[in-house]
Amino acid sequence: MATIAMAENDTRRQNFFHLLAKLFPPGKLYRILLIIFLFSLPLVNPIVHGDGVGYYAYARAPLIQHNFHFENDWQHANLNFSRSRTRSDGQLLPDEYTETGYVSNLFTVGPALLWLPFLFLAHVFVLLLDLFGTHIPADGFSLPYIIAMAFGTAVYGFLGLLLSFALAKKYLAERWALLATVSIWWASSLPVYMYFNPAWSHAHSAFAVALFVWYWDRTHNTRSTRQWLLLGLVAGLMVNIYFPNSIFLLLPLVESLLIYYKDFKSEPSELLSLFGQNLLFILAICFTFLPTIITRRIIFGGFFRFGSYSHLSWDWSAPHWRAVLVSSDHGLFSWTPLLAFALLGLFFVPRASRRLAIYFGVAFLAFYYLISSYPFWDGMSSFGNRFFISLTPIYVFGLAALLQRFESLFSSTRFALLVYLAVLTCFVFWNLGFVYEWGAHMIPVRGPISFRTVVHNQFYEVPHQLSVHFRDYFFHRSDLMRNIEQQDIEQLNKSSAQ
Repeated sequence: MATIAMAENDTRRQNFFHLLAKLFPPGKLYRILLIIFLFSLPLVNPIVHGDGVGYYAYARAPLIQHNFHFENDWQHANLNFSRSRTRSDGQLLPDEYTETGYVSNLFTVGPALLWLPFLFLAHVFVLLLDLFGTHIPADGFSLPYIIAMAFGTAVYGFLGLLLSFALAKKYLAERWALLATVSIWWASSLPVYMYFNPAWSHAHSAFAVALFVWYWDRTHNTRSTRQWLLLGLVAGLMVNIYFPNSIFLLLPLVESLLIYYKDFKSEPSELLSLFGQNLLFILAICFTFLPTIITRRIIFGGFFRFGSYSHLSWDWSAPHWRAVLVSSDHGLFSWTPLLAFALLGLFFVPRASRRLAIYFGVAFLAFYYLISSYPFWDGMSSFGNRFFISLTPIYVFGLAALLQRFESLFSSTRFALLVYLAVLTCFVFWNLGFVYEWGAHMIPVRGPISFRTVVHNQFYEVPHQLSVHFRDYFFHRSDLMRNIEQQDIEQLNKSSAQ
């Protein structure tokens, strides 16, 4: 009987691993990511609030009003945003205007550029429905527009993950690239800004940086003049979305400098050709950056004026270098610990991908130094350190490299896979529970938090409250969002009173 039981157990294990093999076949892993994305779409939260008001205004006002007058956007904003910017009669405060008479919208225009195709289709859809008497306001504020914007954000976030996966699997085993992609997708800050706060810029940053890095690597050392031009256009889009993304321009800069150094004496004609391509690259960036330059000129009166951002007191001694990583006030590793393992993986890459790991290490250190010098390094109201979402392709690559090295510690790839799936599940559930605590204001959304409270909530409060709020999120979302914002206002009032 014992022999029969052992044989049955062996059969079950074989069947299970056969199922895993079917789930993870080479060349079909994109399908798995697509399925996960489609099942995640009900999480998309069509809402514009906070910083998202400024980002969305750059898409809505030109599309609907054909201008850059954002008064309607400020007046239609969520209560927490508008109450500090408007008078009791609903008019904007005088200090909300610039010297040119425009509302001081200091947010970037890149997300609006990416949203416009989705919003244009929504606008046409609304106008067609109104012909049949539906009377949906074609003002950019009604639900079809907000759904289109939020769906567009989710799509761009997903494309960023796909590109990150494609880059990682070029150098590392597909199965680990897939698991690393899913891990970063659900155990980092990305889902907050891909689904729950879709009007912010960070999911777009993940997409643009992934596209830039993927194309830069794909054309490395064999880049034609046309490819330099395309790379420059992508780089300009990347910087339009989020100015710190310009750090990634270090990749082609360092690449070109190494070529200049290597061929300085031996290949002068090739160096002249490369110099011309570098100039074309810079011109392409400048051309693509024109939307930002033009809007700054219209709104702030100068091509390189950026509103209050121009007056921030950066401290280039990087005084926040410890806090950025481990502070309870939105530290990168303390809030999203999986990212520490992802960056650690850059030290364990195979020899064939060591070049890319070094480039990624340089980009991370430069980005880290920049944020450590920023006076608002914690992102204020942020889940984790949201600024670092731009580095998503680095995380996926590094984590995949670590998992591949991790596999060598086991005699069986299948066993390594099972162990990591269990660990991944823990990271994902911890992160999603943490997201819920933050979103439901069970912990302060601004400033330091108590991790003792976080741990207590994860095991005792989240399971109890999640079932109620889960239903509300899908069936009474508007009421839930209003209640959450009211809690946010109460927390702000309490902090101000103290």
